[in-house]
Amino acid sequence: MLQLFLCEPAGDENNGNNDSCKRWRSLLDELESVIWSLMSSGGQSEARLWLCNTLSGISSINSRRQRDLFVNLLRSKPIKWHLASQLLQLIFENQPQKVGPIIAKKSYKLENFFKGNPRRILQWFSNFAGSGDFEHGKGAKALSQFAFVNRDICWEELEWKGKHGQSPAMVATKPHYFLDLDVQRTVENFLEYVPEFWSSNEFSESLKDGDILFIDTKYFVNWFTDLMYKEELEELWDVIEEFLMEQSFSFLCHHLLIILEEQDFHLFLDLIPKYLKPKSESIASGNASDWLEIVLSKYRGSSTIDQLLLLNAVTNQARQLLRLVREEGSEEEKEKIKNLVFQICDSSSYTNDLAPLMEEVSKRKPLESITRLGVHSWAIHFRLSEELRTPESWESLFISNGIKFRKSDKYTLLHDDEFSEDCGSDYDGRSSWSPKHKKRRKHKRKRKRNLDSAESYEDELVDFSLTNNRRDLQSKAGDWLLSTDGYSTTWSSLGVCGSFNLLRCSGNALA
Repeated sequence: MLQLFLCEPAGDENNGNNDSCKRWRSLLDELESVIWSLMSSGGQSEARLWLCNTLSGISSINSRRQRDLFVNLLRSKPIKWHLASQLLQLIFENQPQKVGPIIAKKSYKLENFFKGNPRRILQWFSNFAGSGDFEHGKGAKALSQFAFVNRDICWEELEWKGKHGQSPAMVATKPHYFLDLDVQRTVENFLEYVPEFWSSNEFSESLKDGDILFIDTKYFVNWFTDLMYKEELEELWDVIEEFLMEQSFSFLCHHLLIILEEQDFHLFLDLIPKYLKPKSESIASGNASDWLEIVLSKYRGSSTIDQLLLLNAVTNQARQLLRLVREEGSEEEKEKIKNLVFQICDSSSYTNDLAPLMEEVSKRKPLESITRLGVHSWAIHFRLSEELRTPESWESLFISNGIKFRKSDKYTLLHDDEFSEDCGSDYDGRSSWSPKHKKRRKHKRKRKRNLDSAESYEDELVDFSLTNNRRDLQSKAGDWLLSTDGYSTTWSSLGVCGSFNLLRCSGNALA
């Protein structure tokens, strides 16, 4: 039966020289080559997305370190226009009020924003309130307030839709008369004859919450990137740093890494080791990103990018890689992968077969060797997905690898007058699944069962009483509680397939 390598092998220096071990390495290298060829055929875009997803799971970088990491990336040469644009877009969408005050202080520059653009004028200034509304919109309010306060110099520039204009006194008592204002012509007059408006307190105040950003986001992104790099506006950099500290590292990775140019992505991989905590503080078992942290802390990311992409694919994205093989691989590639997988698994039947590779991880070419272990891990994943189709086949796998298990089939389709009970013990050489028929009991509540101790709970098996029309569902069940995690989680066959990972064995050696 297939060996899952759940225990660390005992070292044996002589194992690395025998012919079977050399053949095993050769098979792993050949499988690695086929996988990489398939991953590269699409320009590595999907593999890079997988790596970005794993990077986003890194938990050892605190808010200050992530701020410094991304600020250093933003300030590096050549100028990161594309990255800055994406970051500003995120700030505009999530916290526009942070940059609103910057726009307000530079309100006079918006003359050019509105000049010759009726659409922008109408969107910002035409939202006057009717008689039943509470108040004018921000742009309309700024226009009306300025017109009243400075009526001596600008009231005649107001253009009305009717045959005659409105006096300040009349509009003051009936503010809804502003609905008759020809907004476009009025603002065009202000652009030409009332320059004071564009630097006024009234107009500036209307901009502070940042709502104007949504009139034309692209315009403001371009303006603010100039403020970042050409004017080097310190106030804007302070806003950026504050935003970078407030967001999660996962959020920033998902939204920023995917748009980096290849050269900039390599730079990010080179920068990130400086901001990782020492492995004694950050490495925790079970986190898919832990292995990547170890590798990044020991190797220059840009110089090992291909191995990083491959290692991440076979260890942290095994299911996605399997999907890629099945959907994108040619028949020849799929057949070759299948043959190599079966040869690899058949040639490594004992835990100590891993000893030579483990020695290489700790002493010689560790990254190359850990990649081999990852490829072997994926080979096991592939074979599990190909061969194990029934609960019985999975239970046979558990038994052959010394994994104790309990059934955990919880059906929610039971009638109110049907119930389930837990009973039994761990596998003792007989089947762990022994269904017992229960008579239907009407109008009775399910009995509460008390357990004497934690030990008695660990000896429990789940049995179900199902009517005949549910026997087919029962026969296809595949959920277990496993001893590998202390019976703490219910595993389906899909979950089990993705959970056994050879890299568990190599953690101490690499670290």
